[in-house]
Amino acid sequence: MDSAPFSTFPDALRGKRILLCTESFGPVNGVSRTTMMLVNHLRANGANVVVVAPHTAESTFVPKELVAAPSSAQKPEIIRIHGYPLPYNPELSIVYPARLSVLYRRSFGSAPDLIYLASPASVGFQVMLQLRQQPPERQIPIICNFQTDLAGYCAILFPWPLSNLAVLAFATVQSFLFNHTSVKTIFYPSRFVRRYLEEQRVQSDKLEVLQRGVDTELFHPARRSDILRQEIAPAGEIVLICVSRLAGEKGFGFLADAARALDARGLKFKLYIVGGNRNAAVEAEIKDSFGSLSTGRGTVIFAGFRVGEALAAAYASADIFLHCSTTETFGLVVLESMASGVPVVARDEGGPSDIVRDGETGYLTPPADLTAFVDRVMTLAKDAGLRKQFSTNARAHAEQATWERINNKVAWRMVETIDQSRRERIQAGLSQTHSSQAQAEEGIGATTTTPLLARSLPINIVQTQLANARLAAGMVAISLTWVVVGAYLVFIKVGFWIKAASTSCLPGRGGI
Repeated sequence: MDSAPFSTFPDALRGKRILLCTESFGPVNGVSRTTMMLVNHLRANGANVVVVAPHTAESTFVPKELVAAPSSAQKPEIIRIHGYPLPYNPELSIVYPARLSVLYRRSFGSAPDLIYLASPASVGFQVMLQLRQQPPERQIPIICNFQTDLAGYCAILFPWPLSNLAVLAFATVQSFLFNHTSVKTIFYPSRFVRRYLEEQRVQSDKLEVLQRGVDTELFHPARRSDILRQEIAPAGEIVLICVSRLAGEKGFGFLADAARALDARGLKFKLYIVGGNRNAAVEAEIKDSFGSLSTGRGTVIFAGFRVGEALAAAYASADIFLHCSTTETFGLVVLESMASGVPVVARDEGGPSDIVRDGETGYLTPPADLTAFVDRVMTLAKDAGLRKQFSTNARAHAEQATWERINNKVAWRMVETIDQSRRERIQAGLSQTHSSQAQAEEGIGATTTTPLLARSLPINIVQTQLANARLAAGMVAISLTWVVVGAYLVFIKVGFWIKAASTSCLPGRGGI
C-alpha cells in the first residue's frame, strides 16, 4: 500500500458501486468537510458513489436529492434518513433504525461493491451490526474512517457516573463491531486514535494511518487582509484566532482561562473566535464564560460562522492560532491555520500532536498546564521574527498535505479491498466444489443429495431465524445506548430552555 502511486487515481475503481455512510454531510465540521472532499474526488474520477446521511434539523447544506426510486439509468446522489438532532449540535443526529436491504434497494437496486463508513456512529453501527449477521457470501467488505472520539466527548459532556458508563458502552460496541471479518480496513488520523483502537483490541493489521489534506490555494498567507485586521485590532494589538464549533468539548473553558491570564500579564491582544452553534443556549454559555473580556472590553470577539474566502481571510489575518481542544482525532483547523502561514499553540493531546512540529511550526504544551500554554503565546506575541520563521515553516509543512494524494490513497485501498473480497469468494466457491467432489468419491451419490437438501432446508430456516434474533438483539442494545444518550441530551436541552427563559425575565435582559 505504501508503494502505491497515490499521485494517480486507480482506473479499476471507475464504475464501482460504493455506498458511503456518514453521520453528517455538508460543511458542518472538519469531519464532514473531509467526507465531502472524498465524495467529490471519487465521483469526479468515475466512481459510482451514493451517500447515506441523516436529515439535519438546521442544515447549512442541502445537496441535490432524488426522491424517486432509482432506475437503471438513475440513482440518488444522497439518501437522507431520519433521526433525532443532538441538542448540543443540531447538525448531527442519532438516526432511527434503518434496514440495510432498504438502503441497497434505494441506492443501486442491489448490494454495492464496497461500503465506506465515515466516522461510524449511529448510522455506521447499524450497518456493521446488520452485515455481521449476513452469511459470508453476502457480506460486503467495509472500510471505516475513524474520525470522531465519541467516548472522549462523553467523558467531557456527561456527569459521573454516566460519563463512565457511556465511555464503557462505546468502547464495548466499537470493539465488538470493528473486530468482525467484514471490516477490512480502519483508517485512523493520529497516534492518539491508534492507541485508543488498540486498547479496544482491534486487530493491528486492519489499522492504517490516513491524515487529512488542506486546500493550500484557498488557505494561503496571501489572503491576509489589512482591512480585517484594522477592524479586529484598530490599535495594532496582536491578533489571536480560534476556529471551532462553540461547544463544551472544544476546550473553551481552558481558552477563557488563557485569555484572562494573558490579559493579567498585560498583553495587548484581540482574541478572534470564528464559529458558532445552532443551539443558541450553548453558544450563549460559551460566550458568557469569557466574562468582561467579551461583554465589556471587547478583547474577545465572536465572529460567528465563516466559510470559504471569508474563513481563509480570518485565518491569514491573525498572528497566532490557539487550539485548546483535547478531543480532536486530527484537528483540520490546525492544518488550515498552518497553510495560512499562522503558527499554532496547541495542547499536546489528540490529533494536533501529529500535526504541529514543536519549536518549528508552533508549540505543543502539556494538556493541563495553563501556565505553559500562556508562556508560549507570550513568547510568540513578543517576537515578530520568531513568528515569521514559524509562519514560513508552517506553510511549507502544509504544502505537503494535498487532498488529491490523500483521497487517492483511499481510492487505492478501495480497489484492493474489492479485489481481495472477490478472490475470497472465488476461493470459497472452489472449496465448496472440492468438498462436493470429495463426497462423491467417498460414495455419496445422487441418491443422497435430495435427502440432504431436504434436511438442510429446516436447518437454513433455523439459522436465518437465529441470525434475525441476533440482529434484533444487537439493534436493541445499540438503540438503548442511543436512547440513554438521547434522553440525557433532551434533559440538557430542557435545562438550556429553562435557563434561557429565566435569564430573559431578569431586569435589563429584555424581560417584562
